[in-house]
Amino acid sequence: MIKVSHINKSFGKIHAVNDISFEIAKGEVVGLLGPNGAGKTTTMRLITGYLSADSGEIKIEGIPVDEDHIEARKKIGYLPENAPLYHEMETVEFIKYIGKLRSIEQQFLSSRIDEVIETCGLANVAGRMIGELSKGYRQRVGLAAAMIHKPQILILDEPTSGLDPNQIFEIRELIKNIGRERTVMLSTHIMQEAEATCGRVLIINSGELAAQGTISEILKRGKSKIEYTVSIRAKREDIENALQNLIGFHLSSWINDSSEARQRFALATDDGSERSEEIFSWAVKQGFTLSELTHNTLSLEEVFRELTQG
Repeated sequence: MIKVSHINKSFGKIHAVNDISFEIAKGEVVGLLGPNGAGKTTTMRLITGYLSADSGEIKIEGIPVDEDHIEARKKIGYLPENAPLYHEMETVEFIKYIGKLRSIEQQFLSSRIDEVIETCGLANVAGRMIGELSKGYRQRVGLAAAMIHKPQILILDEPTSGLDPNQIFEIRELIKNIGRERTVMLSTHIMQEAEATCGRVLIINSGELAAQGTISEILKRGKSKIEYTVSIRAKREDIENALQNLIGFHLSSWINDSSEARQRFALATDDGSERSEEIFSWAVKQGFTLSELTHNTLSLEEVFRELTQG
């Protein structure tokens, strides 16, 4: 559906996108992750044809965007971060207006409006002025407008930006439902959003693709810090002395719920390898009673920080 090959884009001396390549298949919901200023919006504008790449190629369903951006755009529904809405228009009136701009034939327009209003949950605000709606409902109107021409690809730039927690949940659920029938690419810098909605993610940092894969594949990239939670029945001073004999590990932190008789602490490996058996053997040799040994799983946010902060 979307094929991006070695694209580059600069603005003066700023290299916003640097040799990025990836593919998105039909029916995928893919997150484009990165810190602010990483190049997410520029990448999306290149894909949608609103910007031209300096070099490289982008194809939408086999159509080269730089050769026929009008035909390529017909395949895409694009929702920018700040959706351009006319606040003085009624919801249904605005969606109808966008449908006419999209050259939808009159005999099909009414049924399409009904479909997107139902899909986006706008029935109870269809006759209200857009300016009177909450930010969450305005995002729904933007989504409906992006979907009015029945595109198979949706590009959503920070779709939950500025929403409250309830609105965020509702928009995420809406995106997941839409993603069952369409290809969706969304940008975000919020890791929980990617975990909640995306089957695969692309991580961009400083205009370059730092990683791509499923959430589980990305989590495996975070091996520079394998950490264990350990609980031992001993005094802290005795444990500190004994840790000098545990080569290849370092103490990350003492955990607050420790007591005088039982100490809980976090141990990390120096080389990022799996070495739980060595901790067990060390405890036995030191004569400690080991009551807990847990391998701590890195979160997507922690791996993201590793990949984007070096």
